[in-house]
Amino acid sequence: QVQLVESGGGLVQAGGSLRLSCAASGRTFSSYVMGWFRQSPGKEHEFVTAISWRGRNTDYNDSATGRFTISRDNAKNTVYLQMNSLKPEDTAVYYCAARRAWDWGRRIVTEYDAWGQGTQVTVSS
Repeated sequence: QVQLVESGGGLVQAGGSLRLSCAASGRTFSSYVMGWFRQSPGKEHEFVTAISWRGRNTDYNDSATGRFTISRDNAKNTVYLQMNSLKPEDTAVYYCAARRAWDWGRRIVTEYDAWGQGTQVTVSS
């Protein structure tokens, strides 16, 4: 089972940028589809984006499209989330997650096998 650790969160002004990282343990990182989710206070986990095993395919929700970019470096066992033009409504705890398949389940919280502990992103207005 892969283990995940996020980093890179923090406080940023609206319009600013942050890059989140998610480091994975183990030698099988490239066999996992990686996703980013977020959770705001009082809300359910929300799918943000996902990337396929070698990065050929990506998927974004509507709010992330055009502002966020997911990427991965399999040599470093790391997936990244570059967030630009941040808005106060992007404030949330951001989680990375791992699963095996690239299918409809990539947008579903319960379809992921492993999760990180989360990193807080706060966007001030």
